[in-house]
Amino acid sequence: MVDCRASYFRTTEVGDIPCERGMLRLVTVKSPALKARADLSIYIPQQAEGRTDLPVVTLLHGVYGSHWIWSLMGKAHMTLQRLIDVGEVPPMLLVMPSDGLWGDGSGYVPHIDKDFEAWISQDVPQAVSENVGNDIDAPHFIGGLSMGGFGALRLGAKYHDRYKAFAGHSSITSLDQMPLFVEEPMEAYPAVEGIDRNVVDAILANCDSIGPFRFDCGVDDLLIKHNRTLAKALGDAGVEFTYQEFPGGHEWSYWETHVVKTFKFFAEQL
Repeated sequence: MVDCRASYFRTTEVGDIPCERGMLRLVTVKSPALKARADLSIYIPQQAEGRTDLPVVTLLHGVYGSHWIWSLMGKAHMTLQRLIDVGEVPPMLLVMPSDGLWGDGSGYVPHIDKDFEAWISQDVPQAVSENVGNDIDAPHFIGGLSMGGFGALRLGAKYHDRYKAFAGHSSITSLDQMPLFVEEPMEAYPAVEGIDRNVVDAILANCDSIGPFRFDCGVDDLLIKHNRTLAKALGDAGVEFTYQEFPGGHEWSYWETHVVKTFKFFAEQL
């Protein structure tokens, strides 16, 4: 148990899983934003030893998942370590939080009594800093898949002072697409209005301040039309971005392959 007397969090529990070239640190904190316990996994590469200034990459999961899914299903930490080892990206911390575990998916948006947006944008960076010893002001990036892509694109635009760049894979582009995946009715997201419902509105509202961003989608994905619509709307508005399409559907084989592009894209911004 971590001594939490000087902590941002009331309680913190930490456990480490050694990996071949690094450490997967599992953390549970009492989140002020959620008023409940919440989980995150932090991958610390071997090259992080003695460093307090490492860039921090946050990856958000999709519906049904939790903090462990990017590592166990997507092997994201292994991919990052391989890229670091061959010098294609610099040493970076990889942070994989839960979405707050509400229903089939919180959407990473504020609800009436739990702020899932603040959990990601405020609590998670603090948890990383406290439990790894990294500088809270180190460069931060955010990416995600499906619902996590929605969260990453929206929060990356909205919190441009926090995130240096952002990216999405197979992204939901509007909260109104959540019923494609979840059983909760849209009325269950009552505190979300206006630009908080749509990626395009969030980006356009902050386009003078946001960092670089990219998104991609598989041509067989059920969200491909929504991603194409987003790309067209941003292009018509004169926003600079990168959008790519690749073979594949809404599946882990796609995300495991293409998260490489997100890591390399973030490294290019350093």
